[in-house]
Amino acid sequence: MFDLKLPFFRPLWRRVVTVLVCFGWGTVEFANNAPFFGIVFVGLGVVAGYQFFINWTDPGDSN
Repeated sequence: MFDLKLPFFRPLWRRVVTVLVCFGWGTVEFANNAPFFGIVFVGLGVVAGYQFFINWTDPGDSN
């Protein structure tokens, strides 16, 4: 699985925007009749949302 616990994603707004962009682009792909890429981007949004909001530990805390 992807390791998204990077210092770049410490601010909450960056995590929220990343997940919303993934879901938004997946929606665009579904609307343009490209279900494969829609599933890919929605899946990325699910993985990112899980790692950012359910399984998140601050990367600065582990040092």
